[in-house]
Amino acid sequence: AELVDADVLAEMNEHVRELLIDEMAPERVAEIAGELDTDDAVAIIEDLEEDEQRAVLRAMEPDDRAAIEEALTYGEETAGRLMQRDLIAVPEHWTVGQVIDYLRSEPDLSNDFWEVFVVSPAHHPVGTCKLSSILRSARSTLVADIMLEEQTLIPVDMDQEDVALRFQKYALVSAAVVDGNGRLVGMITVDDIVHIIQAEASEDVLLLSGAGEGDINEPVVDSYKSRVRWLMANLLTAFLASSIIRMFEDSIAQLAILAALMPIVAGVGGNAGTQTLAVTVRALATNQLTGSNRWRAVGREIRVALMNGATIAALLGTGVALIFGSPQLGAVIASAMLFNILIAGFAGVIVPLTLERLGADPAVASSIFVTMVTDSMGFLLFLGFATAAGLAG
Repeated sequence: AELVDADVLAEMNEHVRELLIDEMAPERVAEIAGELDTDDAVAIIEDLEEDEQRAVLRAMEPDDRAAIEEALTYGEETAGRLMQRDLIAVPEHWTVGQVIDYLRSEPDLSNDFWEVFVVSPAHHPVGTCKLSSILRSARSTLVADIMLEEQTLIPVDMDQEDVALRFQKYALVSAAVVDGNGRLVGMITVDDIVHIIQAEASEDVLLLSGAGEGDINEPVVDSYKSRVRWLMANLLTAFLASSIIRMFEDSIAQLAILAALMPIVAGVGGNAGTQTLAVTVRALATNQLTGSNRWRAVGREIRVALMNGATIAALLGTGVALIFGSPQLGAVIASAMLFNILIAGFAGVIVPLTLERLGADPAVASSIFVTMVTDSMGFLLFLGFATAAGLAG
């Protein structure tokens, strides 16, 4: 543990890193944290137990400790936790020559930056200067003459997922972070955003399946706890589907082929619902679905479901009619398939929208509800239509 480089520890898998840090003395952790940018140091210290956290902070240099303690006052997964405090800020009345001399003469300045922030006397950001502009301008040029006044400012309490969306939308390399009074307090760089985009995308996919974090280094007990509750919820919804089958046990007993065909209706409907669900959750995560276009999105998915349903129903109905020599059975299963895929398309978009409106994460529980709807309605439609058509009479 003593031989691990600070930058290596910062990039390490968090579960592996946690085990390694547990073997280190607080003084060594403090030494490593002091070598890192504030955001990386915070990522290491925030996961420590409270008493270990205090011991590490006590062992740190006063300036480093103050920066990390301030970062820890911000909510988890916010810009305040994500940002670096080490940045370059200069007044707009300086010349390019003064900026270059400042960068060369101050040994404690950040080594990794892509732009210089220009601030007012009250430390409010008023513009930015690209390094290329500084390098290509004469020393006598005023910073105010080459700075870009338009810039994307990140509120310190903004959720990290929204920060990532801004970086994607405006193709940012770095951005200034401001507090509630509009003062410059830090910066976020695109290398941190790449990690966020990857983490958020992986999280949504794993939540849809109920697999928790899905990290192969996650402790077994934690994986068990995150997965078993969704399997238990799935068990309850499966009982609902089985109760519908029981309602039609007489029909199934009289025409055994119904038992063989009914999983097709439920299974294909479930897949159709999952397709729509994945598109909807992604659209919500990337802010593509807003209050103004939600119902248009619902209408779009219904049209897609109608086209899919008609195609699959025609293929299935024709196949069943030919294989079993019963056009009536083919018509029944085709009708059930068409309606179930329509219901699946509707549920796949309405369920996550409703969960989001209620303040829940649509990626967490949507799949359970959508599967329940498609399974239950698949059995109900097929067995109900077959009974009504007198196939089991």
